[in-house]
Amino acid sequence: MTEDVQKHSVHTLVFRSLKRTHDMFVADHAKAIALDDESHKQKMGVKLKTEYGPVLHMPILKEGRERVSHHPDGMLSHQSYPQLGDDPEYLITGTNAYPSGPGVALTADTKIHRNPSEGAVHSLTLALPPSLARQDASRTAASVAEIHRHAGVAERIHPPSTAVSLLDGGGTRNSALIRRAPTMPKPQWHPPWKLFRVISGHLGWVRSIAVEPGNQWFVTGSADRTIKIWDLASGKLKLSLTGHISTVRGVAVSSRSPYLFSCGEDKQVKCWDLEYNKVIRHYHGHLSAVYDLDLHPTIDVLVTCSRDASARVWDIRSKANVHTLTGHTNTVATVRCQAVEPQIITGSHDATIRLWDLIAGKTRATLTNHKKSVRTLVLHPRQYTFASGSADNIKQWKFPDGNFIQNLSGHNAIINTLAVNSDGVLVSGADNGTMHMWDWRTGYNFQRIHAAVQPGSLDSESGIFACLFDHSESRLITAEADKTIKVYKEDDTATEESHPVNWKPEILKRKRF
Repeated sequence: MTEDVQKHSVHTLVFRSLKRTHDMFVADHAKAIALDDESHKQKMGVKLKTEYGPVLHMPILKEGRERVSHHPDGMLSHQSYPQLGDDPEYLITGTNAYPSGPGVALTADTKIHRNPSEGAVHSLTLALPPSLARQDASRTAASVAEIHRHAGVAERIHPPSTAVSLLDGGGTRNSALIRRAPTMPKPQWHPPWKLFRVISGHLGWVRSIAVEPGNQWFVTGSADRTIKIWDLASGKLKLSLTGHISTVRGVAVSSRSPYLFSCGEDKQVKCWDLEYNKVIRHYHGHLSAVYDLDLHPTIDVLVTCSRDASARVWDIRSKANVHTLTGHTNTVATVRCQAVEPQIITGSHDATIRLWDLIAGKTRATLTNHKKSVRTLVLHPRQYTFASGSADNIKQWKFPDGNFIQNLSGHNAIINTLAVNSDGVLVSGADNGTMHMWDWRTGYNFQRIHAAVQPGSLDSESGIFACLFDHSESRLITAEADKTIKVYKEDDTATEESHPVNWKPEILKRKRF
């Protein structure tokens, strides 16, 4: 019995010793955890303060709370913003109701902006990118591309600072403020153009022009529903083609086969055989008026564009609709093709220009610089550039990605047509009958012409719908609203002395202050 009691006492002592050791271990472990947690909190506090202080200490606004207090000594001091946790939520109030999202009504819950919990803030902090201050510090200099892009930008963005010169005696005096205006490179001199011939014969607005590859005759399409073929040298009518039942909006002559293509507001696209002077193919598919067409220069492909907001690519021989180019949200008014990428360019009344991948039939770039409808496009015959015309201005672009080059401003009208020749003469024709001549490289407007309305026509019928240089580039042909076709030529008697370029390399303005 005594032996059992002694064993029990020994076990009790061992158990108590082990329990005491366990308790000490637990206490030390808890203390270590507490120290680690405190160290973690301190590190997190430093990170929050140094990296994300501006984010974590945003003001908690309430109506009527003043941010600036007046001290008795008259000095102003800004109140420190309350820390997170002072107010669990705040009410968004103001003079107007807080705007709701479309179709989302405001409720008592959506009017309250709830602050995140401390745990949520910590998790957000760990996920945040590097601070803005650190990012700004890493940007030490502008890239070369930025410098080139902003070279010559008008000083309205960064007005010149006041210049003050110091005298030898330490005083100041008024000095001349010299401001250098943005300079334009000297434009190439171009002789002016003058009216050479007026051709009559159509009974409606003349809407489109095309010159045949041999440069012997040209074609016009009109609102009188006819297509007429004219001798280029004499201006005499050679042939009239009938078949469309509405305005003929586009014509094109193939350089690969004896075919003439036409499209109109009757939704029809026709292929005419010029050996028999009759229609041999129709291309069916557009759901509305077809506004323009163009032929691919190296393959047997025709591209048309329509008021149904699409452009269609056709195989000329099989009449198959190879692609339907969708993406524009309004009438596609103009289309151009070229042999290099991008092979198709379209302009639309949705104020955008799209560059298309012909193989995939998808958009490769969308240009959104214009603010109004894009009604015309023209490709430079030698450079890898093109221009677009709209009611806001003319813009020049660089292929293949459509990089913006410059604006040509001043033709304050709805521009219906553009044409450019190898000498760098860009012509823009507008709804009000005005025609401007530009130097392509510099954008200098060297001539303005207002076409005279023909006898019997109304003053309002002075619009220019299409213009085109012939293949010799010595004649400019225009299609107009007074039912005539006008031919312009360069003035052979003009010289740089008789028609000087009104160009100034720089403008210096002086101002006293």
